[in-house]
Amino acid sequence: MNQKDKGPVKAYHNLDFLNSRDARVIRLLAEYLEPVYRFERYNIEDTIVFFGSARARPEDQANPRLARYYGEAEELAFRMTEWSKSLGQRRRRFIIASGGGPGIMEAANRGASRARGLSIGLGISLPHEQGINEFVSHELAFEFHYFFLRKFWFVYLAKALIVFPGGFGTLDELFEILTLVQTGKTSTPRPIVLYGRAFWEAAVNWDLLVEWGMIDRPDLDLFRIVDGVDEAFGYLTEELARRYQLG
Repeated sequence: MNQKDKGPVKAYHNLDFLNSRDARVIRLLAEYLEPVYRFERYNIEDTIVFFGSARARPEDQANPRLARYYGEAEELAFRMTEWSKSLGQRRRRFIIASGGGPGIMEAANRGASRARGLSIGLGISLPHEQGINEFVSHELAFEFHYFFLRKFWFVYLAKALIVFPGGFGTLDELFEILTLVQTGKTSTPRPIVLYGRAFWEAAVNWDLLVEWGMIDRPDLDLFRIVDGVDEAFGYLTEELARRYQLG
């Protein structure tokens, strides 16, 4: 039996239509609603988001500084996952989330996997990216087309954000998040950690922004710069325990 004998194709089965310009709104809604469905299914309300360079590799002889950050991102994600699991709570589960790609993203998912925890990969279709890394939990691997919806899911469930050294994408994500917090466009404040003092104090002249009146001195309290796994872990667990009254 051919398609003509079956009758017209229903609109939601018509791939030519769904991939057309006219159906863009449907695709946008799908990238919002499908994650809602999966997060509710797996009882995920809280995430700890890792950002950072996709170029970081373990044991990278050409760039040992980035290799260091890969290892430390993995260790921090491992320790945060173990801490979250130790809480024994059904509602407050702080699940590691990343952009799902290589580098620091892979390290974060790898650390969570090593602790036998779930982890999320919020991937994006890009011409030169390799796709979702192998350490993301299969049921929580996403592939977005629209950057702004991917960014929405980075922030919406996040109870803490950790930003490792990175390039344009990492800086874009950091400054958009800082803008949202500064302007009160997020529902609740959350700890924002910039990991790697040498990088962040050289990459951004924070004091200059204050001196020129571009930001106020209290805006520097929106984030904390740390320089080691112990420091980051201590700060994050203390802040999350205080904010969410964790015993």
